[in-house]
Amino acid sequence: MGEEEAGAPRHGAAVLVGFAAEVLAAAGMRAEEARRVAELMVEADLTGADAHGIFRLPQYLRRMRAGGMNPRPEIAVRRLAPAVAMVEGDNGPGHLVMSKAGETAIAIARESGIAWVGARRSNHAGSGAVHACLPLTAGMIGIYTVVASANHMAPWGGTESLLGTNPLAIAMPMGEDDPVVLDMATTVVSYGTVKGHAMRGKPMPEGWMIDARTGEPLTDPKRSHEGILLPVGGYKGSGLALVLGLLAGPLNRAAFGRDVVDFNADERTVTETGHVLIALDVSRFLDPAAFQAEVRRHLEDLRNSARLPGVDRIRTPGELRGERRRERAARGVALPAALVAQLDRLAAEAGVASLVAR
Repeated sequence: MGEEEAGAPRHGAAVLVGFAAEVLAAAGMRAEEARRVAELMVEADLTGADAHGIFRLPQYLRRMRAGGMNPRPEIAVRRLAPAVAMVEGDNGPGHLVMSKAGETAIAIARESGIAWVGARRSNHAGSGAVHACLPLTAGMIGIYTVVASANHMAPWGGTESLLGTNPLAIAMPMGEDDPVVLDMATTVVSYGTVKGHAMRGKPMPEGWMIDARTGEPLTDPKRSHEGILLPVGGYKGSGLALVLGLLAGPLNRAAFGRDVVDFNADERTVTETGHVLIALDVSRFLDPAAFQAEVRRHLEDLRNSARLPGVDRIRTPGELRGERRRERAARGVALPAALVAQLDRLAAEAGVASLVAR
């Protein structure tokens, strides 16, 4: 995450948002909705989740053109209980579906103190942290998970890819400080990170993937289709991927297991992606300022605790993310040359100005 190509030109966030919004609108999206999707995509780039930002734009456009994703969805919300709702995504872009889920979760949590919002008939939505952070705008805690848009993990001890990288993201508001943000795949790395290595022509470290036939380490990212990603924490990561997937999949009547469509290989079939977003109103538990002060005290304890030899700093979740966001907001986002070339081809096809020309 956050690895930059040496010497890569930088692009301002506003430029990237404008570019992505224009290309998405040219593909059939409503202008306002295209901009919202673009904003959430570029937020991933700003915060260092490069494998889930504008890097994904070519793939989304291919799916729209092939009929696998609806560029003009009629998204609807069904209130199922005082604190429970379901967002019907109409096969729209996942970022747009989750934007509606975020609005819904905040509104319900204001009424009930907590909101559980499921989403179905959706698509890949990029960085989990971006969506977990949606409730932060209302001073609320956000918790997010999703059934990943392809299966890249086997059940523990198996060789058949039946589980996704199903992430867990949790965000806690901290006032003027950077929020506490945990965002983790249930595999050692996300598959997007593998794709990023393939695009850059870089080998993967041992310990990311194994060959599904031999069980030997797999380090060539261009052969990733022959392998399986390893779970984080061994059998625990496999189990966590399972239960998170069950919450975002079957509970929402969304795809899971063998029913998951590999959106990397199939651009036409509807993915039936399911998500969950939970919002917690901190003020229902205690004064938000008191909560933040207590969290701040514990974070400082961790940062100032004894370090192993060779470790110069102990970081807490969200700290590096915040630093990256400030640095990239000021200096721009560095994009690999291969990605810029792809994006400029998209611009030519869409009839909009290229990134290089902006």
